[in-house]
Amino acid sequence: MNKKKLLTLALGAVAAIAAIVAVPLFSTPYEGQSPATLYVDGDDTPDSVTAKLQQAGISTTAFSLLNAVRPYNVRTGRYQIDNTLSGLSLYRKLRNGQQDPVNMTVPSVRTLDRLAGTVARNIMLDSLTIINALNDEEYIAQFGYDATTLPSLFIPETYQVFWDITLDKFMERLVKENKHFWNEERTQKAEALQMTPTEVYTLASIVDEETANNDEKPMIAQLYLNRLHIGMPLQADPTVKVAVGDWSLRRILNAHLRVESPYNTYLHTGLTPGPIRVASIAGIDAVLNHADHNYIYMCAKEDFSGTHNFAATYSDHLKNAKRYTDALNARGIK
Repeated sequence: MNKKKLLTLALGAVAAIAAIVAVPLFSTPYEGQSPATLYVDGDDTPDSVTAKLQQAGISTTAFSLLNAVRPYNVRTGRYQIDNTLSGLSLYRKLRNGQQDPVNMTVPSVRTLDRLAGTVARNIMLDSLTIINALNDEEYIAQFGYDATTLPSLFIPETYQVFWDITLDKFMERLVKENKHFWNEERTQKAEALQMTPTEVYTLASIVDEETANNDEKPMIAQLYLNRLHIGMPLQADPTVKVAVGDWSLRRILNAHLRVESPYNTYLHTGLTPGPIRVASIAGIDAVLNHADHNYIYMCAKEDFSGTHNFAATYSDHLKNAKRYTDALNARGIK
């Protein structure tokens, strides 16, 4: 066999090998109609990432070839893989940590434990890590909060973040969103009430507990502002639940009203030391855009609709209260 023929055969072999290698590099390793999602955490290795890809129905031929040439260093994150990515593009996406964001929802809830649980469903941080940090006064102090004011950091909304966001970055993002929320317009409205944003948030948290009806919240906000203005105790039943330490109370009794606590607004005038829950945006804006009326009394409606009867005089309030008490007794609610 002459040299020319040998060269031709060799070139043909090289071309064949190149073609075999090129096919998986430039073809799509995933043919699904809906994107597949790959989660890579801190415990993953190149082998476990390969296994996860295979479990998601993604060919790992190109990934393995490229990993053999240039070893893959695990980059944590959430990666969406669709049928437009080539094998080479997939490898680069994972190697360079080009992850796709997730929607992280900060909920309006009563406790920070529940908030941590909800948030942790969508990010790599676990709920225990989050709640331990939120209970660490030295840690939260660096962000400008203490145990009483911390709930006011959270503005309930859905934010796009990276799945592997660190605890510090998580807190920094919340601080950033809080500052963005308290824009010039909202800040000026708070100043017009002679209140700080934290005080507005604290009142909003009480308003939120009084009703889930967003249309009624400005009415209740104004009622409490009226009480604050005349130095009358807020006498807000939800604050008594905090003072007692029992959110499950369905009926506030006289014994509950006597429980000594700075959160008992039957015993102490003014706002509670801090928010009693994570307030909603609707609640915050209800305080800032309060209604205009002279009511200082309210009582839950006897139809159990979650709304209230309002009164400007104590005698009218007693009539409203009797209707509600009669309805409770009729239903056997104690």
